[in-house]
Amino acid sequence: MTNEYAIELGLIDKLEDLKYKYREDIRDRAALEKNFREKFDALNRVHLTDAEFARLLDLIVTPDVFVAARHLRERNSFDRDDGTPLFYTLLNIKEWCKNNQCRSHCSRTLTLCP
Repeated sequence: MTNEYAIELGLIDKLEDLKYKYREDIRDRAALEKNFREKFDALNRVHLTDAEFARLLDLIVTPDVFVAARHLRERNSFDRDDGTPLFYTLLNIKEWCKNNQCRSHCSRTLTLCP
């Protein structure tokens, strides 16, 4: 077993101890985005077009952890294709204990999924 692999398995074990759920179906970025889109649509009771979803990703994906953290915890908005505003959250901020935690092993991505 390689050292990196052992470290990765140790991290997975620790995250599972923290009640994160391992998702074998999330093996690449496309699967991660598909899962996020499903969770986003359900949480916000909306169905985004492909163009709207691409714009949403452009808005929320940032290397700045402080901006990302603020965006996670606030109510946000953007204009839909038809010009109407969509007010949305990335987490259930009213009933925060109902948020699910999931992660992807292959992409080494840790994410919170509504």
